[in-house]
Amino acid sequence: MKKNLFLAAGMAVVILASGCNNNTGNDTAAESATATEATAPVQPIENPNVVATTAQGETAPAGNAAVMTFEQTEYEFGTIKEGETVEHKFEFTNTGSTPLVIESATATCGCTAPDWTRTPVAPGEKGFVAVKFNSNGKPGQQQPTVTIRANTEPNIVRVAMKGSVEPKNRMPVAGPDGPVRRN
Repeated sequence: MKKNLFLAAGMAVVILASGCNNNTGNDTAAESATATEATAPVQPIENPNVVATTAQGETAPAGNAAVMTFEQTEYEFGTIKEGETVEHKFEFTNTGSTPLVIESATATCGCTAPDWTRTPVAPGEKGFVAVKFNSNGKPGQQQPTVTIRANTEPNIVRVAMKGSVEPKNRMPVAGPDGPVRRN
């Protein structure tokens, strides 16, 4: 019982002591810090995952960065039957000033398998990211996406395929008159 009383009293003293305004005498330091912050130019935070843009809205890579420029980042495969496989090769050019190295390429689901150029891609050279989509068990609208991580500006790029998969066995569905009865 005494322990709890001393603990409660100690906590009350700590709370009261931390709640006091101890800024007396520090007002001039706070004012000068505020004045310095107001006159100093704001420096942008360097984030390697964000591409800098120029005044014209064009992307401006950092000094010695590789840049992955795709001919297309989305491929429309149309309508296929369930169980069919769709393959597409996304080609890119290294428009940067250093060799481009793809670290990894991961898909959004197990139905999609990416493959990519495993060797460094020199500036001005072409490489690829091949995507294979297996539609087995995936009826309906599909949009498998592959996330590519590389030594580029930005370091994460996504490519996607999209289309529709018709189910194998078409079962009747409810119409405007209600559910369909199967005999």
